[in-house]
Amino acid sequence: MKEQYFADKNRYDNGMEYERCGRSGVLLPKVSLGFWHNFGSVDPYERSREITHYAFDHGITHFDLANNYGPVYGSAEETMGRLMDEDFRPYRDELFISTKAGYDMWPGPYGNWGSRKYLMASLDQSLRRMKLDYVDLFYSHRYDPETPLEETLQALVDIVRQGKALYVGISNWPLEPLKFGYEYLKAHDVTLLIYQGRLNMLDRKPQEQGILDFCADNGVGFIAFSPLAQGLLTDRYLNGIPEDSRMSKGKFLKESMLTPELLAQLRQYNDDAKSRGETLAEMALSWILQQRGVTSVLIGASSTAQLEKNLKCCKAGRP
Repeated sequence: MKEQYFADKNRYDNGMEYERCGRSGVLLPKVSLGFWHNFGSVDPYERSREITHYAFDHGITHFDLANNYGPVYGSAEETMGRLMDEDFRPYRDELFISTKAGYDMWPGPYGNWGSRKYLMASLDQSLRRMKLDYVDLFYSHRYDPETPLEETLQALVDIVRQGKALYVGISNWPLEPLKFGYEYLKAHDVTLLIYQGRLNMLDRKPQEQGILDFCADNGVGFIAFSPLAQGLLTDRYLNGIPEDSRMSKGKFLKESMLTPELLAQLRQYNDDAKSRGETLAEMALSWILQQRGVTSVLIGASSTAQLEKNLKCCKAGRP
């Protein structure tokens, strides 16, 4: 018989800090847990359970999902649903759960991009998979250049009014559509809570394109994904490409990416981290958290040991 989970009574005193999300009442943990990898049907459920228990016991209240996270598509949300039924139902009001729609999810013209039909149908499916009545945050996962922005944004407005999401966010939108979206939502009495974008020491586009400044200036939160650049900003690739690494499999990281110039840069970063008494990963995560406008950083985890290491970034860089 499965042992019943009781959350650590000291979960809010275990070192996690919380940051106000833009100009809202929401406080997000500086480190949030992403379900992009390691929580799908191909992954051991007990490991997912162990990681989420450890996360919540250490103050991580924000779990970030999307409709097609897995693999297979939808299975990360199914894992979340099982976790809700078996462990987290008593703690639902302490959790901040997000999901998204915008990328490929099911065949045909209505299972992708930003139409009202897709966003609303997808969220209904997500709620069923996660065994939830509502999500705390629902994102438009990517900018759709073909669908009128008003259609996508009005769907977000109506999703909030229907009570299926408490807040809405935007992910991976260029600056000008982001500005339009912010004004449209504001005019319809819905706050744009947060923007989710890729930000790390190797990819600073949200800063270079003005997205971070726009969010900071207008009271919109910002949460960074891919903070370790798929593992490049760890010690994993400093001495070549390990056989069991993500790069060796070539799905998200290609071996051609690890150029001599990049390797030299990574080794310099690693030396900088050592001089600060940190690992490269700790420095990379703490760097993000120190940037203007950043609310939280999304990390994945394949083990509690990895999660424990990455949580040290909350203390890194402090006097």
